[in-house]
Amino acid sequence: MKKVLTNAQIRAADEYTINSMGVSSQELMRRAGVALAEEVAAVADSLSVRDIVVVCGTGNNGGDGYVCAELLRLSGYEVGIFAFEGRFSVDCEREKKAYKGRYLQHICGSVVVDCIFGTGLSREINGEYAEVINTINSSGAYVVSADIPSGLNGDNGRVSGAAVKADLTVAVAEYKLGYFLNDGFDYCGKTVVKDIGIIVPEEIRQHVYEFEDVKKFYPRRKRNSHKGTFGSAALVAGSDMYMGAAALSAEAALKSGCGYVRLVTSDKAVSALVSALPQIIFCKEPDLSSSAIAVGMGCGASEELYSLIGHIIKMYKGSLILDADALNSVAEYGVNCLKEKNCDILITPHVREFSRLTGKSVDDILSDPVGLARGFATEYGVKVLLKGAGSVITDGVRTVINTRGNSALAKGGSGDMLSGFICGTAARGLSLFDAAVCSAYSLGLAAETVSREKTEYCATAKDIIKNLHFSVKRLTE
Repeated sequence: MKKVLTNAQIRAADEYTINSMGVSSQELMRRAGVALAEEVAAVADSLSVRDIVVVCGTGNNGGDGYVCAELLRLSGYEVGIFAFEGRFSVDCEREKKAYKGRYLQHICGSVVVDCIFGTGLSREINGEYAEVINTINSSGAYVVSADIPSGLNGDNGRVSGAAVKADLTVAVAEYKLGYFLNDGFDYCGKTVVKDIGIIVPEEIRQHVYEFEDVKKFYPRRKRNSHKGTFGSAALVAGSDMYMGAAALSAEAALKSGCGYVRLVTSDKAVSALVSALPQIIFCKEPDLSSSAIAVGMGCGASEELYSLIGHIIKMYKGSLILDADALNSVAEYGVNCLKEKNCDILITPHVREFSRLTGKSVDDILSDPVGLARGFATEYGVKVLLKGAGSVITDGVRTVINTRGNSALAKGGSGDMLSGFICGTAARGLSLFDAAVCSAYSLGLAAETVSREKTEYCATAKDIIKNLHFSVKRLTE
């Protein structure tokens, strides 16, 4: 499990380390430069090249670059700095004076090290900076970014104007939120964390779960067990128009490891699906004795569905997942029903669905997905899985960013599949928060696995379900 810091948290950690731990800003910059130089040297050696260009801004990120360049020069690499001029930070100006190597008028090298801006950047990139960034991106060089690709927002992963596309991002101290939200995946490349002794003074409640963290959600199953041992999942899904949603969510629930899967859907959908899904128990209404219930996938938003949701919320005592048209119905007919619950609730919106629920614009949500998801979870006492390139999973206190998956999931049916799998996973005994984390990771891993054979273009939700067992097998071995 890796910590993920906001811009404010990394600034506070810097200040605490300097002011309370007695480590000077000069020493921290030296350590950051050493850490960056180690990774750049490893890249150059792996590529069997010696020519390196370090692009330095005028702030502390630029100072890290001057330290890195001087260390690489002393180690025998052919280093040159492309330098921006302007008002230098105190630490950057000191390291610039200490640099004894050459300066370049053009960016031309096998490895380019991006040290223009750090995590604190909040303005749009234009003018000379945008021109240089575009030159870096079109250079064909291997690009290493110091702490964060210049131009990428450290809190939300959005690009404003221009940003460096890195092959490798060397994270100082901890991961930053922007790596895993919005454009972050496409701009950071591979990420590596370097510990330089920065102390984080507060408890960090944002994390990225790793493979070993998710394995614990798949405990060894006892031989002495039966269907009832692993719980029952009930799905309210599908309609005459969207029968596929019912099929995908039901199939995913069957693959989750729960004991029973019940499906409430339209009569026409029952006729179409009964022979294809012989393991499913078809019902006229959701069984409130079920361990977990998921509602909304392909149902069509309606007042009737909203009335059913209200009934379940008040009468049910288990784990309830609201997705798709359940969320659209709640948004249209009244969100406050979520406060009148007797069950544990997880909502699984994509950004537009979350916009309808909150009244916030899509742009507002993309600018602060973690903060708004947390705020909603706290206000309504629910868990939130806000879907995106990096999905945000939160109960208002804990937050996990899911980093597994790819564009194969950016297709119709993926959300239906996810909700079905969460429902089955919760039914077999996990809390809704853990079920959401486990399911998002497992399906993301499955999408990556399938895409290696079928490509992200061709892999479908059906393919992912069909091959889901390969990913679960890895997690259970």
